[in-house]
Amino acid sequence: MGDDRRVRDASTGPGPHPDTGAPATSSTGSTGSTDPTDTPTLPVPPSPRSTTLSIAGLVTLVLLTLLVFVPVPYAIGSPGPTRDTLGAYDGEPLIEVDGVPTYESTGELRMTTVSYAGGPGYPVTLPLVLRGWLSGARVVTPVESVFPPDRSQDEIDQQNEAEMVSSQENATVAALEELGYEVPAELRVAGAVAGTGADGVVEEGDVLLSLEGEPVESYTELVRTLARTEPGTTVTLGLVRDGEPLDVDVVTGERAGGGSQLGVFIDPVFDLPVDVTIQIEDIGGPSAGMMFALGIIDTMTPEDELDGAVIAGTGTVDVDGKVGPIGGIRQKLFGAVRDGADWFLAPGANCDEVVGNVPDDLRVVRVETLGEARAAMEAIGAGAGDALPTCEAP
Repeated sequence: MGDDRRVRDASTGPGPHPDTGAPATSSTGSTGSTDPTDTPTLPVPPSPRSTTLSIAGLVTLVLLTLLVFVPVPYAIGSPGPTRDTLGAYDGEPLIEVDGVPTYESTGELRMTTVSYAGGPGYPVTLPLVLRGWLSGARVVTPVESVFPPDRSQDEIDQQNEAEMVSSQENATVAALEELGYEVPAELRVAGAVAGTGADGVVEEGDVLLSLEGEPVESYTELVRTLARTEPGTTVTLGLVRDGEPLDVDVVTGERAGGGSQLGVFIDPVFDLPVDVTIQIEDIGGPSAGMMFALGIIDTMTPEDELDGAVIAGTGTVDVDGKVGPIGGIRQKLFGAVRDGADWFLAPGANCDEVVGNVPDDLRVVRVETLGEARAAMEAIGAGAGDALPTCEAP
């Protein structure tokens, strides 16, 4: 029996032919018996559990693939570019002042921005959202909180551009008045706030000339006069309507922060005593106003206020010098550090978002007005920045 196995193993038994690989027939006898290994094995049908697991795995794979590529309704805010308002943009000075002497600075004043993904034309996917949630430098929000669903990207861009132009004008007026210039303005009425004392009294197109018989020649003068007026006071406005002088009485309302407000939308047309041009593109919104104003002040003063310091910041600025809150301050803090800033000027109204989110090696100073921001700039340049107010210690 052992010899017979050896003969078959050599060449004559069932198995592949040594040359062709084709199955060979048995030659052991007329009974036709074959080697057991030649018996075909039928496949074992999968169990119901295996089939279920396979289908579930396939469905999971498809869903994961969709999640990777299908847009999700979120927007991601990331640190955007910063610009030195004392430097150049596309080879041209970002701030140009004509008609008066200007001065160089050894430091930097960096305006900060936020870059958003997830709006019209820029969808984001789940992996990007997860990455944003895990990053301290990014913020994930519902897309409609950043990009209104009823507005196109072109409309959003146009609004941002208009806000940037307005912010530059406000910054110029505020900076010049901070430096002691008078900035006359024609105060045109754009409308009245519904439900206020001016509603139904003033009309769009009126030009405001006086308040309580005293000429009002600048917007800042109007604001300061109202700040000294008790709410509920009846004041007489001297107007020009359709070319004719007219006096009207208006009961003032309460203004946040003290004083009165007229309830009148004013569209001032400024007569700038100094020609200031700000060159910047591809950045919109009003949040660079304070840094523009500081750049103008530094450019027009002979002192080297910064003395090599790199200060970043953000905040709107009204023509009367009030610094207002902005969005995306967490991302702007990280953008400032990335681009070399050691100090950051933040609006006081944003302090609740600043606390706990300040990157290492960055010191944040709280400011409420352009005057405070200017004083902070000078203190930092003089090496006295550690005594300035912070968001942690108002």
